[in-house]
Amino acid sequence: MLAIILAGGKGRRLRPYTTVLPKPLVPIGERPILAILLEYLKANGVTRTIFCVNHMAELIMAYFGNGDRFGLPIEYAMEPKALGTVGPIKRLSNLPENFLVLNGDVLTDMALPPFFQAHQDSGALLSIAVTTRQVKIDFGVMTVLGEKILAFTEKPQYEYQVSMGIYAFSRSLMDHVPMDTFFGFDQLMLYLLEKKLAIRAHNHEGQWLDIGRPDDCDLANAQCTEPPQESLFNPFHPR
Repeated sequence: MLAIILAGGKGRRLRPYTTVLPKPLVPIGERPILAILLEYLKANGVTRTIFCVNHMAELIMAYFGNGDRFGLPIEYAMEPKALGTVGPIKRLSNLPENFLVLNGDVLTDMALPPFFQAHQDSGALLSIAVTTRQVKIDFGVMTVLGEKILAFTEKPQYEYQVSMGIYAFSRSLMDHVPMDTFFGFDQLMLYLLEKKLAIRAHNHEGQWLDIGRPDDCDLANAQCTEPPQESLFNPFHPR
């Protein structure tokens, strides 16, 4: 499996840490986020990686090199300008018929081979790993019609199915992406839905953290102090 890692973002949500470090090098325990992700990819059968880099790319390239010390080959694709989450992939050549795409700041225990196989079997252009997240509103929420209050809920909590930042792409999906143009995942989704093209959801009920969010970053660091769980691979415990 080829895994393309999106590592070009500025990590604004993790400031002030990302004023001196690119987000993929922000530590979880004693290791950078991206080093944990590489170990996860290797344990799940990935044999080749491409890092799409832009912001502070030289630091990422200096730390990870060609991947020898991580046991996984690393290639680099430098964005000439900010191209969003999908735009950089359009510039890559010699892509296999199907490949993985991951944000460079996710931690999860989801097994990748079943996800990848299900994508190939489905014939979908795009498969998205999704999980359930609860979102708490820190306000009293009112339903108002004119000057009349119809309902009130104190600090409600809602459940949503959210993208985990882990995708399986079919190569033909790139036919729908413009070249050298800023093109984000949100734009891709709206385009595919408008054209009624095949998108597949893959539900995951295990662990998942978006380290680009300060709360998740703090939680991941807290979990690094816990004993490792018995599993094929536990990305939440440093080894």
